Amino acid sequence: MPPLKRKKLPSDFPFLAGIGTFAFIYITLIVALVLANVYIIKPSDISRIWSDPDLRSSVILTLLTCSITAILSVIVAVPIGYLLSRYRFRARTAMDAILDIPIVLPPLVVGLSLLILFNAIDIFPGGQSLEKWLNSHGMHVSFSVPAVILAQFSVAAAFAIRMVKNTFDQIDPRSEQVALTLGANHSKAFWLIALPQAGQGILASGVLAWARALGEFGPILVFAGATPQRTQVLATSVFLEINIGSLSGAATISLLMIVLAISLISIIRYLTKS
Repeated sequence: MPPLKRKKLPSDFPFLAGIGTFAFIYITLIVALVLANVYIIKPSDISRIWSDPDLRSSVILTLLTCSITAILSVIVAVPIGYLLSRYRFRARTAMDAILDIPIVLPPLVVGLSLLILFNAIDIFPGGQSLEKWLNSHGMHVSFSVPAVILAQFSVAAAFAIRMVKNTFDQIDPRSEQVALTLGANHSKAFWLIALPQAGQGILASGVLAWARALGEFGPILVFAGATPQRTQVLATSVFLEINIGSLSGAATISLLMIVLAISLISIIRYLTKS
């Protein structure tokens, strides 16, 4: 009996070449965007940017507000992410959908909604809005640093929640169930079993929230404004540089934000892979 001829499989080259071409085109576009910023930067604008007290203040404010936003996002994301991952209840689907609203809404709409909530709705006796009531008690939110943090937090927390939920989804719940059978309550099972296992994912969610807060622009501009040395952050600094016709100055600030973003992405990759 003659040996069976092995059927020749079609070559994978067209498929691999196709997906490789798409990857090459998009990666080239991203690299070109970064290099475009480098190309247009002028040495005079670099010295002007770093010697400008308003811009130095925006760097400090950006680092401060992004860090506070990241911490607040993690504090909120851990319990909500755990709730959505481990429990099934009637309102879960609706809750899950609501948490996606800040992600899919246009950023300007988030800022406008915050502005309306605090300033355009009279919710306290005597026709006082929330902002007026806070002002009467010595507190200020709109067009101040808390407005920057709240605008960043409204969007960044939603991304942190998604990452924390995915982290808990990947952790086998059997170890928690075993702890419950051995006499631990749900609180102990969470603190002693689930939380330590989710540590890297939680750290990564904080870094992601920091990165998302760094790029927030629309909500900050509408709700907090861009007052120099008060509410001006790096994102709004880029906008102000463009407004005065300084593309080189805007590119200098943008390059700083790109470096920060790449650093944060590298941290996230390290935390999620290790």
